[in-house]
Amino acid sequence: MTTDPLFERVALIGIGLIGSSLALNIRANGLARHISIATRRKETLDKAEELGLGDAYHLEAADAVKDADIVILCVPVGICGAITREIAPHLKDGAIVSDVGSVKGAVIEQMRPHLPAGVHFVPAHPLAGTEQSGPESGFLELFRDRWSILTPPEGTDPAAIDKVEAFWRGCGSNVETMTAEHHDLVLAIVSHVPHLIAYNIVGTAADLEEVTQSEVVKFSASGFRDFTRIAASDPTMWRDVFLTNREAVLEMLARFSEDLATLQRAIRWGDGQTLFDLFTRTRAIRRNVIEAGQDTAKPNFGREPAGGPKAGG
Repeated sequence: MTTDPLFERVALIGIGLIGSSLALNIRANGLARHISIATRRKETLDKAEELGLGDAYHLEAADAVKDADIVILCVPVGICGAITREIAPHLKDGAIVSDVGSVKGAVIEQMRPHLPAGVHFVPAHPLAGTEQSGPESGFLELFRDRWSILTPPEGTDPAAIDKVEAFWRGCGSNVETMTAEHHDLVLAIVSHVPHLIAYNIVGTAADLEEVTQSEVVKFSASGFRDFTRIAASDPTMWRDVFLTNREAVLEMLARFSEDLATLQRAIRWGDGQTLFDLFTRTRAIRRNVIEAGQDTAKPNFGREPAGGPKAGG
């Protein structure tokens, strides 16, 4: 543990998978002396306290942010604006406000108007997660060797950006900075559309009258099992992602639909070469992902949360 932490006081608003994993990292890596946690559900707050994730626990976000050097919103993107409006009068001058949302353009539009002068805004998005949620689902290794993307608006204080970058590196992440628009387009294809496809496939399978629910579960092959894992992700979070990143998602869905039609024609006309060429190319992409250190042959990057295999998925 370092003797000179990046921050004296950190406030985490929301304490699900990401928030609890951040709390564990802040403590283990000496990134702050004091962790203040806020969440609106008393049961969740009690669980966070039982796990010893913080130093102070609050049901009101405004209470948690007082005197905080950095405030990180770990909540669904759809409520970031409302929470920012709530905490704004209580932020100290020079504080940094950040988030962990999977959509950046809409989050900046929601949050920035409420932030007072003298408060620095550095949006962030750690590309890490499992289908689990709740304070008990966090684990120390969640961010290790994963990417965290920063999307600071133009004119953001460089020193604040450097501090947020150092924070995420302290959690074990690689860090990249890009515009919010570019982030949202990239995430639409690598994360948002795959999740939407998984939700749709699992929903279709469950709705088929000639295939009962029990048979779907009983005969699940590895492909369908993978889809069910993704489709088990937090419904509130993903509802908000699709509603706030709708333009980029719809653009990527249109491209996906065009490519799917090509495959449909290939299957209809027995064009095995087209299928083989695509499958060969996509197999190579999977190998590149593993070689880049972004996955292993084991599920969930071969890692487990502190609670064991159940929490790690």
